Formats: sequence, C-alpha cells, structure tokens
Amino acid sequence: MSQNSIGKQQGAAPCVATIGFFDGVHRGHKFLIKSVIDRAAEYGLQSAVITFDRHPRLVLHKEFQPRLLTTNDEKLRLLAATGVNRCEMLHFDEQTASLPAYDFMKTVLRGRLNVRRLIIGYDNRFGHNRTEGFDDYVRYGQELGIEVERAEAFVLNGVNVSSSVVRSFLSAGETDMAAMCLGYHYKIGGTVVGGYHEGRKLGFPTANIDVEDKLKLVPEAGAYAVRVKIEDEPELHDGMMNIGTRPTFDGTATTLEANIFGFSGDIYGRKITVEFHRRLREERKFGSVYKLMDQLKADREEACRILADERRMENKE
Repeated sequence: MSQNSIGKQQGAAPCVATIGFFDGVHRGHKFLIKSVIDRAAEYGLQSAVITFDRHPRLVLHKEFQPRLLTTNDEKLRLLAATGVNRCEMLHFDEQTASLPAYDFMKTVLRGRLNVRRLIIGYDNRFGHNRTEGFDDYVRYGQELGIEVERAEAFVLNGVNVSSSVVRSFLSAGETDMAAMCLGYHYKIGGTVVGGYHEGRKLGFPTANIDVEDKLKLVPEAGAYAVRVKIEDEPELHDGMMNIGTRPTFDGTATTLEANIFGFSGDIYGRKITVEFHRRLREERKFGSVYKLMDQLKADREEACRILADERRMENKE
C-alpha cells in the first residue's frame, strides 16, 4: 500500500482501478473493489484503489464540516484488507479540485498511475465541479486508452449501501444497522481524560474519551452496548457507553463515557477504541441519582446479554 501526492509516480505498473473517497470502506465499497480485483486478474494487471486524504467538500466548501466514518489510517487498513494490490491516497487540494475530468484522467490516471481500465462506482463523479458523467468518462477513456465501465450498486435488504446511508443509521443510533452495511462494528478511538467522576460515585466508573479525530461521526446520544480495546492489550472488554450531556446532573457539554465491565486499572492518558454494538436506550433525565443507578444496572444486564448472545453467534460461525 502506498500514500502519494499527486506528483509523478515513477514506473507504476499498469492496473485496473477504481476511484472515490471510500469513507467507511463499507460493503458497497468492498463489492466494487472485488470487481476491480476480479477484472485485474482477468486481464493480468494489478488492481488499484485511488482515494484522497481529504473529503473533497472540505476543499470546495470551506465552511463544510464532514462527519467521517473512518480516519485516513483506518481507511488504509480497511482497504489493504480487501486484498487489492495498490492503494493510492492522493492529496486533495485546490489544484486537484480545479482539474476537469479529462485532464485528471490524462495526467493522473493514465500518465502517473498507469490506469488501463477504470471501474466507476454506480453513483460516482469526479473532475472540476463534477459536471461530467459516465458517458463523458467513456469518451475520454477511448481517447486516452482507458477502458471505462460502471459497477452495479450493492443492494442490501432493498437499500443501496452508501456512506451517507451508514451515517444516517449512526445519526439515528441504529449502530446494528450501520454494522450490517459496514460489515464490521463502527469504532471511535481517543484518549482517556479526566471527567466528572459521577459514575465512580454511583459504582459505575467510566473512561471519559477525548475523540482523536474531531471530524469523526459520533452516534446519536444514548446508552450503547460496546466492546473496548485498550492500546497495547490484546483482548476486547465488554462494556457500555453513554453519549450525551449528562442531563441528570444538568450537564451541557457532550461527553463520551465508557464503563468497562470488570475492569479497574488506571488508563488515564491511554488510547482506547470503542466498538459500538447496539443502542440500549435514548438519553434522558432521571428524577434522582438512585433512579439513574437502577437504570445503569438494567443497562449493564442488557449489554451483557446482547454481547454474550453476539459472542455465541460468532463462535457458531
């Protein structure tokens, strides 16, 4: 796997490629990439995925703040796991954004990355202002020696799987539906920082997480069954997470607090990754801390049941 600027890449092997931002590397993306790998094997060429280091709208619309499913590191790891030969992560800036589709295909795809066949996602457009479409790409490709084809959409339970669909599920707290589309459980990573210590007083100590990537999408407020990975430790710990403003304590700032079941170590300053499995309930204000404690106990029981059931299903597979 390689990460490149848009500058000259010497001696690039001829390849079958696809291009896109690939946020989340979900099952629709994997379906597209498998088409690339299969076609590359058929033609005796390398397979390649071409992506960008920044969401194009960050450059085109300065005020736009995307909510991303994956960091660049996560995206590269997920792309590598598809088995594709090459991943080219290009720097996206004003110069890149200003290139018409023809110039991009000529200078970057054919001239620098040696793309011989380009498989376009069913809804993907590229080039300045995205004014050109698939028929234009085919015509340009004929002139440049790039065969262009359009991939089919990946449909799951009647839904065309896309990054925006996954974001919609997460924004509604439907982390199980998001996982179905992603092919894995959504994750957020960050550093454990000092919090308000109210959970500890209630018998539910929490790790307060400062999210590493501020553009990362945070699911809808509420309580979730989660698994937690602590840096440099191999195992996943069962737990539950609350996202919200702590209304019972009249809080205002949104916090992400994970209660790791059966864990008592000091992890302040360490990085952890939280894997979302299922939403337990919405966030709400309780009439007293005792009612909150009763709810937390019920949440823990429900989270334990959900995670144990999932583990049994995983073991069967």
